[in-house]
Amino acid sequence: MQKNTVRKTTRLKQLIQRPEMAFLMEAHNGLSAKVAEEAGFEGIWGSGLSISAALGVRDHNEASWTQVLEVAEFMADATQVPILLDGDTGYGDFNSLRRVINKLEQRGVAGICIEDKIFPKTNSFIRGAAQPLASIEEFSGKIKAGKDAQRDDDFVLVARVEAFIAGWGLEEALKRAEAYRLAGADAILMHSALRSPVEILAFLKEWDNRLPVVIVPTKYYQTPTDVFREAKVSTVIWANHLMRSSLAAMQATAKQIYSDINLLNVEERVAPLQEVFRIQGEGELEEAEKRYLPKHGRSTRAIVLAASQGVELGELTADRPKAMVDIAGKPLLGRVLEAYRAVGVKDLAVVRGYKKDAIKLANVKYFDNDAFASTQEVASLAVAAEALEGDVIVSYGDVLFKKYIAQELTESDDDVVVVVDSNWQESRNRGRNADFVACSEPHSRRSFFQPVTAKSFRPGASDEIHGEWTGIVKFSPRGAKLVREKLKALGAEPGRLDTLKMPDLLQLLVQDGHAVRVIYTTGHWLDVDSVEDVLVGAQF
Repeated sequence: MQKNTVRKTTRLKQLIQRPEMAFLMEAHNGLSAKVAEEAGFEGIWGSGLSISAALGVRDHNEASWTQVLEVAEFMADATQVPILLDGDTGYGDFNSLRRVINKLEQRGVAGICIEDKIFPKTNSFIRGAAQPLASIEEFSGKIKAGKDAQRDDDFVLVARVEAFIAGWGLEEALKRAEAYRLAGADAILMHSALRSPVEILAFLKEWDNRLPVVIVPTKYYQTPTDVFREAKVSTVIWANHLMRSSLAAMQATAKQIYSDINLLNVEERVAPLQEVFRIQGEGELEEAEKRYLPKHGRSTRAIVLAASQGVELGELTADRPKAMVDIAGKPLLGRVLEAYRAVGVKDLAVVRGYKKDAIKLANVKYFDNDAFASTQEVASLAVAAEALEGDVIVSYGDVLFKKYIAQELTESDDDVVVVVDSNWQESRNRGRNADFVACSEPHSRRSFFQPVTAKSFRPGASDEIHGEWTGIVKFSPRGAKLVREKLKALGAEPGRLDTLKMPDLLQLLVQDGHAVRVIYTTGHWLDVDSVEDVLVGAQF
């Protein structure tokens, strides 16, 4: 992100004073501040309610101003957009406010909003009418002290009027707003707890734009935004919705995990770790490490074999390959690549064939098997032989899988690792053409504690079968070299390479004495080979 050279204080002041309406999104920590900024908001509201809630305390000044300041500093460090901090009543008298403003300026916070209540404050939506207000003279003096204390002329001080909350009416609201304007406030935040904006609109009509007006439509959220725009509202604050939405999500996730005693029903619904790392700025650190540290470590790439038409899907593949069939708004292949990217596998290659021009996904290296109609899967892998370098996962373009499967493969150091589904009887019962595997150990508690290897990818009798190969295999750098050499040898035999499927290649490795490690799964993958599978695939 390109750095903005205009000071945050200046940008916040410009937002509030410009003719077109501005919008501030609530945030309560560095992560939510980044989310708000990435969504496109030009400024952030450092909500006192949300920060208190995130700290696990009440919105009653139970968090000290130094604790709030620490949160605000993290938010300011994490973002480039300006922050208007909800400063409650200023955390005490005029002298407390002077010190708070100095500290906010030091930490890159662009402004503060203070309300004309008595310290300690209570949230405006809790017994609002019973809450006492500060005198006009006292609060005006606090505003003057705050403006005199700021070192940056563009630091913003917003005066929040609680007259409507306390039930004191329009006349009192206008009287207080005018006094605060004369005391030097940069804007007036007019607050209301009604389900209708009637109080706010009445104030705006009488106020006649003497100073920019900020509103918080938490209660009257059903009002169209154009109503505020026509009434010449300066700034709208969406005051607590990131906190409330995250709370609802956390409650649902905690309840699900407690009920299930596992993570299978939540892992696919929560943000992938890679997204957390991205928003934390892991990419910048990775680039910095390349500049400042010796080169080290390994990364994993993936090769997806997607050359076939998929005639079993009928008309769905008349004008596009099977890998590009739409599944709930995304192409099948796109979902496969998303699963890889979610676990940090970003070096992606795809082997195309049928209707290859229909595959145009971004950030992918393409290899073309133009003889797709007369060759099998190993021939497709052979055209991508140059990508068989380092740690490589190879999978079919019509196989969807939960991301934990790819994650487990990236963490394996074995030369050849295959994912095998122990629930192979289901495929046999459905009459599917499955790639069955005989293993050194069936899927059991024991198989969790000792390595399991594949004995055969062409088992004979049913009692020899321990699972179904999912179409996903991972090679270490040494394993990738073995496969390249095997492909080269097979290519020297006329026509041999063209007839082999991937299980045939794996069988040859077993026959050559190479250990093929087995990772068991039970479901959590899908070979899309019917219209019904296309519908089920939306779950991945």
